[in-house]
Amino acid sequence: MKEIVSRICKWIGLPGAVIIISCVALTWLIGCAANKQSGEVGAGATGKGGAELWAENCIRCHNIRSPSNYSPAQWEVVMMHMRVRANLTPEEHKKILEFLKSGS
Repeated sequence: MKEIVSRICKWIGLPGAVIIISCVALTWLIGCAANKQSGEVGAGATGKGGAELWAENCIRCHNIRSPSNYSPAQWEVVMMHMRVRANLTPEEHKKILEFLKSGS
């Protein structure tokens, strides 16, 4: 790690290296905070419905798609992928998928 920082300092100078390293550290911290936040959503989600979970989880990363955008089979594939990407619990996955299928 020291060697990498040393090379960066020589290449762009100390002020530039400090800025780049600060940006990397901030990005890492924001990612950690987002992961913790999604874990907190999962822990208290037992009383939430599929529509509410869908709105809370999907909007974090991209524009929400209408349930009618995809067929039930397509939503199965999308949700299998997004369950892992969004760190959804099995219960959240089931509720969101049921909501999306009912609207397609």
